[in-house]
Amino acid sequence: MNMRKLFLILAGLCSASATAPCWAQNAVDGLWLNPHGTVAVRTGPCGDKLCGWIVRASPQARADAKDSGVEKLDGLELLEDYRPDGDGGWKGTVYVPDMGHRFSSTITQPDARSLRVKGCLIGGFLCKSQIWQRIESLPQ
Repeated sequence: MNMRKLFLILAGLCSASATAPCWAQNAVDGLWLNPHGTVAVRTGPCGDKLCGWIVRASPQARADAKDSGVEKLDGLELLEDYRPDGDGGWKGTVYVPDMGHRFSSTITQPDARSLRVKGCLIGGFLCKSQIWQRIESLPQ
């Protein structure tokens, strides 16, 4: 079977699925570092959604989280239940460990090497965003 035919079959299977999108490599899947270099997050599929888990946290990030009652950061789901918003971005919930709260959130991708993660309070007001950088491996 030639590659073109295989690709068309796979594309058909992906589009035929009504319950879950096809999670071929997504542009926002990967390893990301927050702007302070204190937290690294791995994004990827979680069921039919996109999620992100902390895979590395600095001692300062751990201390800040612990002050808010979060004992363990490694493995913590920071980005929860993101779905495509139809405009090339994603909508979901971001958990801010040092505040101990979840916020309505959007993710957009200004370019292939960066993510803008934005969290908002009540109905999209009082928002804060960060630009995360794609990394190839965890910092030492």
